Amino acid sequence: MTRNIPRLIEAFLEMIAAERGATKNTLDAYACDLADYAAELARVGKTPQNAATGDIRAYLSLVAARGLKPASSARKLSSIRQFHRFLVADGRRSDDPALIVEAPRRGRRLPKTLSVAEVDHLLAVSKEGLDDDARPAPERLRALRTACLLELLYATGLRVSELVALPATAAQTKEPFIHVRGKGGRERLVPLPGEARRAIAAYREFLAKTLAGAGVAGCWLFPADSTSGHLTRQAFARDLKACAAAAGIGSARISPHVLRHAFASHLLQNGADLRVVQELLGHADISTTQIYTHVLDERMKAMVRDLHPLTGG
Repeated sequence: MTRNIPRLIEAFLEMIAAERGATKNTLDAYACDLADYAAELARVGKTPQNAATGDIRAYLSLVAARGLKPASSARKLSSIRQFHRFLVADGRRSDDPALIVEAPRRGRRLPKTLSVAEVDHLLAVSKEGLDDDARPAPERLRALRTACLLELLYATGLRVSELVALPATAAQTKEPFIHVRGKGGRERLVPLPGEARRAIAAYREFLAKTLAGAGVAGCWLFPADSTSGHLTRQAFARDLKACAAAAGIGSARISPHVLRHAFASHLLQNGADLRVVQELLGHADISTTQIYTHVLDERMKAMVRDLHPLTGG
């Protein structure tokens, strides 16, 4: 029976890839979680086809004993639940032992972010010396690229993987938005403010001169420093941290994802609807966007304090 387990997991992965458009990273995470689960069941003489609710709880207790954080344990349980739901739907077993297993309790973890003033200062620092003709061309191009990436990331809230993989044709029309292909191949339109468009134009003009001088026609808006491909997430994160250090922001407080959080948090602070922010971020489920509800809570408290007639001094 255990020889069939890898095939069962493979069938499940094929299903979520086909029906949900799961990304490679998502598929790899499911595969890792379920392989570990199946291996532990096999150690006690069980399989996913005959595992009981108690076996799943025992596995989660074992995972917790390994020192895994509640968030990671909850992710494993989510993988197991979906796997068992698939087994039932596919006729592999008649009951679902994961249905009543409780998820590990997690404290509310707020996303890291920066204040509006900190982001303004970071953007200002990134633009220093961009017009200095005395700077070596490679150094100036890198500075223009970093400034453009920061402006674009904060203006749109794109995922870093979406940002670095923008095509060379991005934002070339007069339309005030940018076309983005996100997770699972889902497409969306994101508004592009004028400041971001100007940053792209300045960077693109200098890049075109550089590529023309090298006799190269690139297909990426942010080509890699090497001979092919686009800029990597790691390379952008490195340049971001260097810029943040110059702005007096500690490296532990900054990452591309922090600027995405800042984009969402600052929109909500200024009155944006949570559903609108969900669309802009490209979240398939509103529950993912609800990590920002602490911003709404604070805004509602402020509205009651400032607007309710009984709170007047």
